[in-house]
Amino acid sequence: MVLMMVAIMISLLVLGFPMLVPLIAAPIAVLAKYFPGMGMKVLIQQMISNVRLMSLIAIPMFIFAAGIMTKGETSDRLLDFVTDFVGHIRGGLAITTSATCTLFGAISGSTQATVVAIGGPMLPRLLKAGYNSSFAMGLIINSSDIALLIPPSIGMIVYGVVTGTSVGELFIAGIGPGILIFTLFSLFNYFYSKYYDIPVLPKATKAQKIKSTKKALLCFGFPILIVGGIYSGLFSPNEAAGVSILYAIILEIFIFKSLKFSDIPEIALDTGVITAVVFILIGVGASFSWMITFTRIPNKILPIILGTDPSTFKVLSIITLAYFVGCMFVDNIVVILVMTPVLYPVAMQAGIDPVLLGVIVTLQAAIGSATPPFGCDIFTAIAIFRRPYFEVIKSTPPFIIMLVLSSITIMLFPEVALFLRDIAFGY
Repeated sequence: MVLMMVAIMISLLVLGFPMLVPLIAAPIAVLAKYFPGMGMKVLIQQMISNVRLMSLIAIPMFIFAAGIMTKGETSDRLLDFVTDFVGHIRGGLAITTSATCTLFGAISGSTQATVVAIGGPMLPRLLKAGYNSSFAMGLIINSSDIALLIPPSIGMIVYGVVTGTSVGELFIAGIGPGILIFTLFSLFNYFYSKYYDIPVLPKATKAQKIKSTKKALLCFGFPILIVGGIYSGLFSPNEAAGVSILYAIILEIFIFKSLKFSDIPEIALDTGVITAVVFILIGVGASFSWMITFTRIPNKILPIILGTDPSTFKVLSIITLAYFVGCMFVDNIVVILVMTPVLYPVAMQAGIDPVLLGVIVTLQAAIGSATPPFGCDIFTAIAIFRRPYFEVIKSTPPFIIMLVLSSITIMLFPEVALFLRDIAFGY
């Protein structure tokens, strides 16, 4: 059965079929050959039951809010704010890129939305400042990884739905690792700029800083509403998503006046298309995962890999490696959906905190989204920057190394992820 599923998936991928086709074709073939009496309706039931979960409502709403802000002025105002404060220091413009990706991630929760919103205006600035295009694109797509860790993270929502882990706790726990990665990137940007003698920007005047702060001040309401609202118990993650839409509309239409109500239907249509893709992947991914579990494939493979009485660190290392490799080839949402039901029980048996596991899983999904050969952010960058594949990926290795080091740090020192969670939720 294992060989049959693998052979079907590889064959269909080589032939150029989109990921959802092999994901559904493999379990259909196994069901037809080995369990003909069950019928195909069991797979349909798995698909439907997994896209009807209430927790998933937050995904299209956060996508919609991110679409409004991407088309509006939020990203530009955040860019100007950060540039005025750190642009004059060594590596300031590169640090601005990482910082703005972090801030926009706290608004959108999507790596691809962050690549589009921040990468578009930022790449010309980096090139003009003297950075080569490969480094600039590598910086943008990897800094966008932070968006998957900083709430509201779509990856964390999917993990929380699959495992039943509190999405609110996952959101809070992602803040520490996000800050850690931003710090590592900023240090690297500083020394890179110093080594290559990249010129610095003129120091902004006090008046300029005050002006950019006033312009960006309301943009900081998004993370405050989302994190503060969930932390205080004022509303749930789903309600936070709804509030973020309302806040985005008020900000972009009534205050910034960057959009009109006539722009909303187009943004809603884009949201519907993206949501359809995500939910189709969730449905077929759930049926694939169910087939793996039903056929007891993990029971045959995992004991060989883990051995007897594996240590917590060994379990975490194997899980981390599995997600890292998986997300290099397949969409991160699919990997979370397929692997988590298999590996989550193993992690629980090893005594691993489910929130810590969620942060590590989400981090691997973030790394995979910017890692060759098939990271989704790479192809997003190719589309918006109109640059060849190898130019986009050329400068990614240093950033991937820093992201891997962050993963190891979190495994060795779980407090990086759990400290804020423990304070916020009284553990």
